[in-house]
Amino acid sequence: MTGSEQGSGNVRLVAWVHGHVQGVGFRWWTRSRALELGLTGYAANKPDGRVHVVAEGSSAACTALLEALRGGSTPGRVDLVVDTIEPARGGLTGFVER
Repeated sequence: MTGSEQGSGNVRLVAWVHGHVQGVGFRWWTRSRALELGLTGYAANKPDGRVHVVAEGSSAACTALLEALRGGSTPGRVDLVVDTIEPARGGLTGFVER
């Protein structure tokens, strides 16, 4: 982390979303919600059917995104979200769908 990232209070959310979540709709929804919360990062489909979400920003914003992913308001059906919260690493710009 750079000095500015250490003092920012920002964190990195890494989430693996399981269920019927593959597709543009889920990734678009995740991107839209993340941008509303001021997060940077990405949402990417994986070959095994999971979606990998990486987001950086304030702890409150990352928690809000995680709660939204778990809350059932997303397109598709989320069965399980496995997550970790880490110190922010930086290097992410915008929020993209992969």
